[in-house]
Amino acid sequence: MIRRIIQIDEEKCNGCGACAKACHEGAISMVNGKAKLMRDDYCDGLGDCLPNCPVDAIHFVEREAAAYDAEAVKQNMLKKQQEEAGKQNAGEGPKAPVKPFAGGCPGTRMRMMNREESMQNAESEEEGRETAKSVNKSMLSQWPVQIKLAPVNAPYFDGAKLLVAADCSAYAYGDFHNRFIKGHVTLIGCPKLDNVDYSEKLTEIIKNNNIKSVTIVRMEVPCCGGLELAAKKALQESGKFIPWQVVTLSLDGQILDE
Repeated sequence: MIRRIIQIDEEKCNGCGACAKACHEGAISMVNGKAKLMRDDYCDGLGDCLPNCPVDAIHFVEREAAAYDAEAVKQNMLKKQQEEAGKQNAGEGPKAPVKPFAGGCPGTRMRMMNREESMQNAESEEEGRETAKSVNKSMLSQWPVQIKLAPVNAPYFDGAKLLVAADCSAYAYGDFHNRFIKGHVTLIGCPKLDNVDYSEKLTEIIKNNNIKSVTIVRMEVPCCGGLELAAKKALQESGKFIPWQVVTLSLDGQILDE
């Protein structure tokens, strides 16, 4: 199939390894001091490695390439983790149990949290007693939350109610977890700070997964319009008809419209 994929100019590559560390799919490795795309089906074509190259040696090209294989990536990353664990435990007794993850560093490893089970346990312990402490319980159901870091084909997107939120919004609205995060898969971003168009990544997420609904939470400031526009564009370009809504928050934490 013809698709977008990265191309590395080895003559420009200075061997710093930044792209290999930034690639969440493990598609890039350092070979003889140069960055190399190991397998086409490991590259998701989203280009998280591009901004990390200090010498502009990585670019997108359109060419014949194997389709991105999320399962192959998962198995490759698991293998690497097992090998690393084996090295660390060599001569130190039994190996520690290894858990699968997706991502190249601890901050981007994919995790799913069973908040429903935690809430049921909490309710049984408190015997239904209402308390202000419930506001302080985290309702986050997955990791990572940054739009740029989230794996496109993560299992938590299947059947998800998607929350696309400005990263400032959780600080402005006091009960953000209960009002917005609860029951949703959360993605956050700031188009002004990241200086990117999120629409492409969001389009891939919506197109490739069974998303049930999309809620966009933004601040009233103009720069947040970029997040709203990106989400709306993604909904349109996905070719799917999905219920969606936009919630705007004021700087003092009030809901202006929804």
